Amino acid sequence: MMRAVHARTAPKPLLDDRWGDRLVPDVVRSAFLQSALARMEPEASAKVEALGDVALDVGLRANAAFADVILRARYSEDALAAAIERGIDQYVIVGAGFDSYALRQPAHAKDLAIFEIDHPATQGMKRRRLAECGIPAPDNLHFIAADLASEGLDAALARSSFDPGRPSFFSWLGVTMYLPREANLTTLRAIASCASPGSELVFTYVDKAVFAPEFAGSESFERLRSSVASIGEAFLSGFDPATLAEELRECGLTLLEDLSGEENAARYDKGGVNGLRSSGAAHIARARVAGGGASAQG
Repeated sequence: MMRAVHARTAPKPLLDDRWGDRLVPDVVRSAFLQSALARMEPEASAKVEALGDVALDVGLRANAAFADVILRARYSEDALAAAIERGIDQYVIVGAGFDSYALRQPAHAKDLAIFEIDHPATQGMKRRRLAECGIPAPDNLHFIAADLASEGLDAALARSSFDPGRPSFFSWLGVTMYLPREANLTTLRAIASCASPGSELVFTYVDKAVFAPEFAGSESFERLRSSVASIGEAFLSGFDPATLAEELRECGLTLLEDLSGEENAARYDKGGVNGLRSSGAAHIARARVAGGGASAQG
């Protein structure tokens, strides 16, 4: 829904992704609006609710995660486009949720095999919504239902037509902060072990400094942490940007780039034309499976 709001209302949208408007049912939209209103001061909440049809848009833009949701999607899809140019033709979306790339894939992705991996309940809901909206799944989209808490990513991919002998691109967005550290390391190792050298991964994380008692985060970040905790999805772990390269190396991956939320916003929203301000402590990193023969900044 945030991507759809951005596509419809931003002066210079970074994405043209309006699928949230079609796929998210009205009952869920209503629940999100009520959740957004509940986090506002009473006076602000009343003003937003009075806006009627655009109230949800305003509420979503006010969410502390809004900018990072947009920025991470654009960064990941730019990296994917560059990977396709290099000949990569498999795309694995880990924790796909309601990602819509397969529904709006650009011309350069016509030969791409897309694998969406997600929990059976979430993926089932998405597939039902596609059917209810009369939207056929593209021929190059492969659904893999898997509970990664009990099944390894490599094992889940082995149940599909995924070819481990061909370089692939992986995206893992908005997930690592909700998992324990060892679960994140296990997934990173699984990607390195099941993907051929030269494969790439883009993933998001939060700076582990946020878990220190003395951490003083921005007001927006603290609102974000509080809101996700209130719905049972508390932040559980992060990475240290200073040691990320070494940790990835131990998992079989080479760090290519690591941007803070502020750096990502500066890259894609120069001058703040779209008003995208990171909530703070957010990072997005790009890594390559070791053995690909590329330089560290390739």
